Amino acid sequence: MYLLGFDIGSSSVKAALVEADSRSSIKVVQSPDTEMVIDAPESEWAEQDPEVWWQNVCQATRKLLQSTDINPGDIGGIGISYQMHGLVLVDQHQQVLRPSIIWCDSRAVSIGDQAFADLGAEKCLSHLLNSPGNFTASKLKWVQQNEPEVYQRIDKILLPGDYIAMRLTGEICTTVTGLSEGIFWDFKKNKLADFLIDYYGFDRSVIPEIRPTFSNQGTLKEEVAGLLGLKPGIPVGYRAGDQPNNALALNVLKPGEIAATGGTSGVVFGVVDRPVFDSEVRVNGFAHVNHMAKKPSIGILLCINGAGIQYSWMKHNLAGGKVGYTEMEQLASGVAIGSDGLRVIPFGNGAERMLGNKNPGAQILNLQLNKHSAAHMYRASLEGIAYSFAYGVNILKEMGLAVEVMKVGNDNLFQSAIFSTTVASLLDCEINLVKTTGAVGAAKASGVAAGVYGSIEEAMGDLRVLQQYAASEESDKYRQGYELWKADLEQLLKS
Repeated sequence: MYLLGFDIGSSSVKAALVEADSRSSIKVVQSPDTEMVIDAPESEWAEQDPEVWWQNVCQATRKLLQSTDINPGDIGGIGISYQMHGLVLVDQHQQVLRPSIIWCDSRAVSIGDQAFADLGAEKCLSHLLNSPGNFTASKLKWVQQNEPEVYQRIDKILLPGDYIAMRLTGEICTTVTGLSEGIFWDFKKNKLADFLIDYYGFDRSVIPEIRPTFSNQGTLKEEVAGLLGLKPGIPVGYRAGDQPNNALALNVLKPGEIAATGGTSGVVFGVVDRPVFDSEVRVNGFAHVNHMAKKPSIGILLCINGAGIQYSWMKHNLAGGKVGYTEMEQLASGVAIGSDGLRVIPFGNGAERMLGNKNPGAQILNLQLNKHSAAHMYRASLEGIAYSFAYGVNILKEMGLAVEVMKVGNDNLFQSAIFSTTVASLLDCEINLVKTTGAVGAAKASGVAAGVYGSIEEAMGDLRVLQQYAASEESDKYRQGYELWKADLEQLLKS
């Protein structure tokens, strides 16, 4: 038997096939080959047509089947990972009413801020674990206020993964994990957040039926199966937002474990066994994929906007695109820890939530023209990004998260030994570089609902660690560099 997983991103759709018995990945493909378009009708808006996601699901599935020679009749489950916090609106005929307002759209910030002020910080944080902020519920309020004719036609509101599941099965449902990321879930009462729904003036009928994250969430329709080249009746057994799913794919399910990515932005997802919140709202808490009312599992999400984009800027502007990341790493490794006093503040990709929504910009500090070279810049950039990760994880530590093991995918900044060793040394933790992807994790997760695996842990328990990093024997030097960097940052934040 094989399992099929989709990862619905804002840039592409990935599809993966996993052989169920061996839990090995057979193939991962993506569609389109170039990035999907994000529309910005106005400044700070970001929208996508859900039909584009669907067409790329179809194309990726056919591409996957054509490149593997497997019998489509042997696929026994489908799992879905998706971009978080988006809003899709459908009418009673399951027709989309307007483009999806996606995760990076900022139009609802003031709406969420006003709700936080009116309802009170204690109420919101203790029940929702978050400010209503710029999340799905606030985006729906924006539609109600600004597009009343659209709002009146809404039958159901969906997250991007709910929409793809609807297209596959014809059934509309959602999950507690999804509702929590949309800020519709009350963790104190273990039910819909009635107080926020009432404050915003929503009709509860727009919320889809709730089903467990690992469960039969509908089966593949016959007419859709023909489009995809699959057999009808395959169960959709799992769906979750991309960051909880990434943690699942890395087998990060227990308190004290952390999943991280270091792409354009950096994300750290730590697991705790009780609902907790940050009084300064620098991080967000959502129901993890294995969350249950009697056995809470909360994912604390830290996002750093200015991460890999800083190093990419160095590559394209300082190196002129003529030097690759491998050569940049080699050059940087010839520079001493601390980059001979050169320091880089890696922000500059928008306001940083962990910095109180301030944007200090990217900064190059203490540059000595008779001492520092391009190699120093490369190392200082990697160190600066690593320092920002440590700064953020220390917020998680303040919330009671015990950082013991950090698991990361093999497709981002953590491939850099300089970067990974710096993080491990500052946090005194082990970093495991693991071979997996979100689509592979979603595929395996569908096997839990299909009864192929007896537990989530069994489904994810065969991960192959490609590289391990530990704290350096010279950790004191890393900490000295971090303290200087932290002092620079705090001075910038005061200005």
